[in-house]
Amino acid sequence: MAHVSADRPAARRKRRGHGPLYAPFLLFVALTLVAAGYVAYVLWPRWPDAPVSLQAPALPIVIGGEMFNIEPAAIRQDVQRHSGTQPRVDLDYLWPSLRPPDQSDRPAIDKPVDPNARLFVTIAQADATLDPLERIKTIYPRYLAGDVDARSDGLAIRAFRDGTPYQGEDLFYDEAAPESFVARCSRTGVGNAGMCLSERRIGRADITMRFPRDWLGNWKAIPDGLNRLIARLHPQ
Repeated sequence: MAHVSADRPAARRKRRGHGPLYAPFLLFVALTLVAAGYVAYVLWPRWPDAPVSLQAPALPIVIGGEMFNIEPAAIRQDVQRHSGTQPRVDLDYLWPSLRPPDQSDRPAIDKPVDPNARLFVTIAQADATLDPLERIKTIYPRYLAGDVDARSDGLAIRAFRDGTPYQGEDLFYDEAAPESFVARCSRTGVGNAGMCLSERRIGRADITMRFPRDWLGNWKAIPDGLNRLIARLHPQ
């Protein structure tokens, strides 16, 4: 009986001991926690602690793998006013100077933004849609009316048919070189005769520029201004 009772503490100590896989298991758990923490740190949205000054130099912003140099004062959303990779940025510029507006001069009920004085620009990562030039060649012709109205200044106009996705819009383009300028314009707008949009694709980034239809009275200045702005935003 004494022999049996003497062996029991040793047996209990053996049962309380850890198996040979215990240490590797702890190491695996620790490495997993470290990896999860690192991934969370990398993916967690981060912005500079101090807001970027509106007078700061142009910010390097990557959209769709393309580098753009954008003035902070031109960025409309405070949350987008930081360098690095972003899915999109929303901008506006004064026309025809192409200067960023004074963001401290906030619009108010008694002093709204004049839609005829602003060029609105969105740069976003390209989705699965066709390149804008391909859309002009292959999609738009399916919905256009047959008649072409060519102005004396070289601007051609074609209306979209009713009952199509572009109902109530017109297509404007340079009759001599359609690829150099194309804009799709609504026939009515808020505070103007309608709004136009012109699109470009650079790599995997789409640039959409919106401006009042009223500007088409001097339409040749529009592609020149748009080209100058794009060259400034994307110099390479």
